[in-house]
Amino acid sequence: MLRQHNALVIRICLNMKPHPTGTPPRTGPPAASQGHLAGATGLIGRALCVQWLAEPAAQDRPTLHLWVRRPLPAGHPAGQATGGQQTPVQVHCVDFAALPALPPAGPGDCAISALGTTLAVAGSPAAFRAVDFDAVLAFASAARRAGIRRFAAVSALGADARSRTFYNRVKGEAEDALQALGFETLVIARPSLLAGDRASLQQAPRRGEQFALALTRPLARWLPRGLRPIEADTVARALTHALGTCGPGVHVLDNAELQRRGQA
Repeated sequence: MLRQHNALVIRICLNMKPHPTGTPPRTGPPAASQGHLAGATGLIGRALCVQWLAEPAAQDRPTLHLWVRRPLPAGHPAGQATGGQQTPVQVHCVDFAALPALPPAGPGDCAISALGTTLAVAGSPAAFRAVDFDAVLAFASAARRAGIRRFAAVSALGADARSRTFYNRVKGEAEDALQALGFETLVIARPSLLAGDRASLQQAPRRGEQFALALTRPLARWLPRGLRPIEADTVARALTHALGTCGPGVHVLDNAELQRRGQA
């Protein structure tokens, strides 16, 4: 049931035509003419692309704009949908430090930031902050200037601007900065340890992540839902569901809520 409902929500978010048997929620957002996604080459961003592009009648969907820091890797699902006049996908390879203006938004347009890295991958605290704070805020600010009212962002478990841990502090500062932009609806996801196939993204293995998953996966059923590892596609489904159904205000989804909303 939840998977069917999420498929309907995706159509609502991106103005897809529902199946004849579907009935849109009465309080759904206005129809969109375009959607925007930053970070399409990561685990959650790729999962969002898979879900959105798996829907039928692609030619009837509004444009999906993908804002990325590097070209899509071979085999990326969106790379198969960028050719032809009827395609709904446009890929923009940009420098987020000099991000161009987003197209003017319609009343129901939405944007999602799935940008993020780790200290180990970034190589330094400054490089990490350039992605997880500067790039996220640049994209959100551009979306706000374009008139987008509904925005979602992937943060992390433990995000807190007052944290003594650099990673959590930057994530928390980014959340505070997003809230200050004044979106009509803001959804913030705080997933726990992410699970997914990084090899398919042509990403280098994250040894710490692999070690943590090896330790926690066998114990997942005994861990609180708020601490269990979570699949990237579960986070993607939860984000889409929340962005399409939450009303005005700031909505922070902890790991347990992401598990609940994203369960198939």
